[in-house]
Amino acid sequence: MNLRKILSTWSALCSLVVGAGGLPGCGELAAPLEEHRMPLTAPIVDLPTKGEQSPAAGTLAQGTVYLGDAGGPLTSRPYKFKVPSRYDATKATPLLVMLHGFMASADLNELIVKLAPMAEAKTMLYATPDGTQNPLGIRFWNATDFCCNFFGSTVDDVAYLTAIIDDMAKRFNVDKKRVFIVGHSNGGFMANRMACDRASKIAAIVSLAGAQWNDATRCLPTEKVSVLQVHGNLDGIIGFGGALGYPSAKETVAIWANRNGCTGRLTYGGKRLDLEGVLLGAETKVEEYTGCAANGSVALWTMEGAGHVPLFNNHWADSVYEFLMAHPKP
Repeated sequence: MNLRKILSTWSALCSLVVGAGGLPGCGELAAPLEEHRMPLTAPIVDLPTKGEQSPAAGTLAQGTVYLGDAGGPLTSRPYKFKVPSRYDATKATPLLVMLHGFMASADLNELIVKLAPMAEAKTMLYATPDGTQNPLGIRFWNATDFCCNFFGSTVDDVAYLTAIIDDMAKRFNVDKKRVFIVGHSNGGFMANRMACDRASKIAAIVSLAGAQWNDATRCLPTEKVSVLQVHGNLDGIIGFGGALGYPSAKETVAIWANRNGCTGRLTYGGKRLDLEGVLLGAETKVEEYTGCAANGSVALWTMEGAGHVPLFNNHWADSVYEFLMAHPKP
């Protein structure tokens, strides 16, 4: 993929989604590099520990920043999270981690994936970390051999995201059978990477316009992870049919079907979903591999007529929730 094409296309998409003003953060590319450095300090929030019911637990606002303990991967990389208002520390609560795309941020990507209202309504802990910044000031995840470490960074995002999952489990009563990751674009590549490298911690992932390793031998999960690949068939940035540096949407789910030991084929059972707010009708074709274990389901949702940044309707988040919650760890 040509980096210049990525930047110009994303800039155009920013304007397309919300008009001439663009999405928050889109215009930051023109700012000096110094303005893009990640903060090294952040206020430490007095969080409840597991098993404690603190009044603050149900009132922490979205966007609250937590700085990790000194000495660990979180020390210089704060992450944001939202605690649902009906959180009860006596009950194990699902954790959802959302990963933004290349050149985006957690706040920007939330405007695309719109998962925060669902996490509140369905009582899910919701973590929204940011990737680090490359020399151009662009946030990215060091995910696979294709996307999107274009400058040879040594950042270990697997360790960072693992630390976030562990930290949330220390602070809150996380249901360890229901830890999920949803990633868009570069975040989708990173969701795949986490499922490959940290399968013991993750029940299921949703990769929106992402892909697996191009070198599939580098994905060696220690146990099954349920995978949902969602992809627009008119995606001009991460092509549905793949490219020289990354596998297609169908090849991506085929890799997972192999890793999960599915014995059947990718099958269309006649189900369609209406997830996009502009395209008419039920534009999304639902295909699933047969012969998969319940904790190793593999599905492909093809959004026919959609591009890289779908304009999701209200059915999208609920459909994602239903997939994730149907596939906990055993």
